[in-house]
Amino acid sequence: MKQWQTKEELVDLLCSLVEYPSITGSEAEIALVEYLYHQLSERTYFQSNPEHLKLHPLKDGRRLLTGLVKKGNTSDTIILLSHFDVVGVDDFGSKKNLSFHPKALTADYHRYRDELPDSVQSDLEDGEWLFGRGVMDMKAGLSLHMSMLEKAMDGEFEGNILLLTVPDEEANSLGMLSALPALQQMKEQENLTFRACLNGEPMFSQYPGDPHNYVYSGSIGKVLPGFFCYGKETHVGEPFAGLNANLMVSYLAQELELNEAFIETVGEETTPPPVSLMQRDLKEEYSVQTPQAAVAMYNVLYLKQSVKDINEKLLRAADRASEHITSHYNSKAKAFHKEKAGIVFPEMNVRVLMYEELVEEAVSRFGRREVERRENLLMNQREKGDREFSTLLVHELASLCKDLAPMIVLFYSPPFYPAVSSKQDPYIEETLNNVMKFTKKHYKVELEEIEFFPGLSDLSFIGPTTSQTTLGTLMDNMPLKGKGYDLTEGMLQTLQMPILNVGPRGKDPHQWTERLELSYSFEYLPHILTDTIHHLLRK
Repeated sequence: MKQWQTKEELVDLLCSLVEYPSITGSEAEIALVEYLYHQLSERTYFQSNPEHLKLHPLKDGRRLLTGLVKKGNTSDTIILLSHFDVVGVDDFGSKKNLSFHPKALTADYHRYRDELPDSVQSDLEDGEWLFGRGVMDMKAGLSLHMSMLEKAMDGEFEGNILLLTVPDEEANSLGMLSALPALQQMKEQENLTFRACLNGEPMFSQYPGDPHNYVYSGSIGKVLPGFFCYGKETHVGEPFAGLNANLMVSYLAQELELNEAFIETVGEETTPPPVSLMQRDLKEEYSVQTPQAAVAMYNVLYLKQSVKDINEKLLRAADRASEHITSHYNSKAKAFHKEKAGIVFPEMNVRVLMYEELVEEAVSRFGRREVERRENLLMNQREKGDREFSTLLVHELASLCKDLAPMIVLFYSPPFYPAVSSKQDPYIEETLNNVMKFTKKHYKVELEEIEFFPGLSDLSFIGPTTSQTTLGTLMDNMPLKGKGYDLTEGMLQTLQMPILNVGPRGKDPHQWTERLELSYSFEYLPHILTDTIHHLLRK
């Protein structure tokens, strides 16, 4: 008996998923996947084929889910990809307690709609929008994929359908990285041929008020470079006896924040410039000693550049910052001492190093065993997240080589998302053209193809990469390499397959006004996805 086919049924399913507050890293992230497993295990197909429904563990105890529905002896398989974790809800303010109850939250917004932004008021009056954390990103996509899996159980498709839903997409994509070996094992054991991976991420606006609707043939790439600034501490009464790490990081901000040199354009698609996601000194207590160390991390998006090219741009920016820091210090020191003849102040030349250079320097001085001992000690005492722990590892090595200070150390932290695209694949292009024609013909809705999904997605780990540059530059300068985060060329190439993203319509992901439009998403899109899967399975 089908349960997830009508608009009303899909809304109810979505609300049941949203009511699990599956914020990345929370207990509910574990509970939700168990609920999904329970829902699917009650179906006759999986009761007859229990080996096709599995929970796969991550190293940290979280789990991902696969549900395979096979059709006869065919090997042709379409993967339906989604994630079930969501971002936090502090942005909801006084509505925080309603953020995981979509119907109640939407009703509450109706009562107080005069206090809401005009665009939200307009959608409330329309009556076809549902509000709540995760309704758009991306539990609607997961609900739709469960609907497609239900159709597969009923014999709808001439091929196999594999539901894959993972945790941790909003943080480090450890769920998807853990899924790769699981998929490889299933491929071999079940004799599967993965024809394509269909993601269900929602449409993202290209600009505020964007009225257009999109499908995607790829996904944008991202690196997260960090800059560790190690200055020279001093008493505030003797400011020129040292170099404030906050001064250093401020000049890096001027060189990197919104820097147009990093903007990349492919066709009509353009990446936004870098923005800082973290900038702070590492001094833990107040005193009149200047901060010795500071760190900044930047969100850098790319389309077809190589990581090597991006790294060279980052180094050039750090070199310019170094020159400005030195010039600033020397000019201010001269101005301060101009009335005091004979005083000699130290030259402050700021070194720029890659993390791997710092490692080599520490090893040459203290030996590899001592460096590894210190790293292992920190690992055993680890309490911090990936970004903070990466910084701590750099700080430890910089402290061993403090005579090199002042210095700027460029390193990388998770997450890393390779840019991927099936734009040039005739199979995907034909499929997306069919999607656009089908939608226009049956629902009078115009869809436009965009090559790169702009919101980052787990397609990055399964699609064809846009750059052939190896990961050496990135991973050799990532402190967490081999310490909880591992990514190799082989992992990205073993299961590479055609990709596309056809998802629901919504607005304001990761905002307190996150909402899903129901007419397109739950009336039209189920039929659009059904036709899309049929097309992908054609011989």
